[in-house]
Amino acid sequence: MVAVSKSQPPEAIRAAFSAGCRDFGENYVQDALPKIDALSDLPITWHFIGGVQGNKARDVAARFDWVHAVDRLKIAAALARNRPAGKAPLNACIQVNISGEATKGGIAPDEASALAREMVLLEGLKLRGLMGIASATADPARQRAEFALLRRVFDTLRAGGLALDTLSMGMSHDLEAALLEGATHVRVGTAIFGEREKKRAA
Repeated sequence: MVAVSKSQPPEAIRAAFSAGCRDFGENYVQDALPKIDALSDLPITWHFIGGVQGNKARDVAARFDWVHAVDRLKIAAALARNRPAGKAPLNACIQVNISGEATKGGIAPDEASALAREMVLLEGLKLRGLMGIASATADPARQRAEFALLRRVFDTLRAGGLALDTLSMGMSHDLEAALLEGATHVRVGTAIFGEREKKRAA
């Protein structure tokens, strides 16, 4: 479980850690870095779960353990190039657009194989699997259908010889459907920290 701690202060993250959370997800680099510094005494695994902008690739590569939303070779290459020597490769997931919504990031399902085969060649990066975000619907059948699509892409890549082990899918409102379709990582914020105040994208 990745506790989505965007907009949460270090004190709230520390409390969640005390309750057993070890993996935390952040969307905004400029908000995350001070929290990573403030909590450096804790053995937290930090996940960057937002879209990676080119000018933020250096900080993401240097300060995070995972990145969940890679959808371009250019960004993957920048992350690999900026991973500090001596650190383990940055764990990465390819974001696949499983809902078909233009407002969501990610590549088309049939483009995942080509990107994956390019990414596995990058030193400094370790391709772990796929990430997807389902439609904002309360219909469990639709949720499961979209997560099942991601699972089929994942299984196809594995059958093609790629050593993937991660399906990052499911959030507070649809994690049950994601788990039924084989999620290995769920990204949960509201169910842990409660409702958050709206903030502008950055």
